[in-house]
Amino acid sequence: MYVYSIMSKFLIAGLGNPGSEYRHTRHNIGFDVLDAFVQKHNSTFRIDRLAEVAEVKWKGKQFICIKPSTYMNLSGKAFRYWMDKEKTALDHTLTIVDDLALPLSKLRLRTGGSHGGHNGLFDIQQVLGTDKYPKLRFGIGSNFPRGMQVEYVLGKWFREEVPVVRKKIEKCIEVIENVAFIGFERTMSTVNNLEFDSSEQAD
Repeated sequence: MYVYSIMSKFLIAGLGNPGSEYRHTRHNIGFDVLDAFVQKHNSTFRIDRLAEVAEVKWKGKQFICIKPSTYMNLSGKAFRYWMDKEKTALDHTLTIVDDLALPLSKLRLRTGGSHGGHNGLFDIQQVLGTDKYPKLRFGIGSNFPRGMQVEYVLGKWFREEVPVVRKKIEKCIEVIENVAFIGFERTMSTVNNLEFDSSEQAD
């Protein structure tokens, strides 16, 4: 099996749509997670080819963080470009997305799996030719009336959801760090069993 020489490098892709009208919407939670991760590690994003890009170096690990500027439906183009440019192995990537099929109380980390109808994941799968790449799914629930899915996904969080969203963003930062240091299997065994209580207050 071919192994890239730099095994301490990871590509972290947070999916979302560019533009102020999409900021802090449910569909853009991937952007918000990466913003928090990069801010924690005292780095900043720059505008680069097909994405906003930030580099985080921490404890001997390197994280190339991308927020594609291609819009959600063409996420694969940016993902593939930066994976190739940085010579990152596919199993050293992590894609962070919103997930309607998961309740707000859950996160789910997997090393592969279907796009589940998510347009960003669908495009990445089409470009890569495989669904075997790691994903961190951020449950957003499905608390919307019939026929209002698009408005819900592209809408802002309800006020009562904000505390649990903040807690989950903090946990996502931990997940990114943990996959680099203890690996996907051990990280999955902890995060996938968590239940985030929406009645708790954010710190």
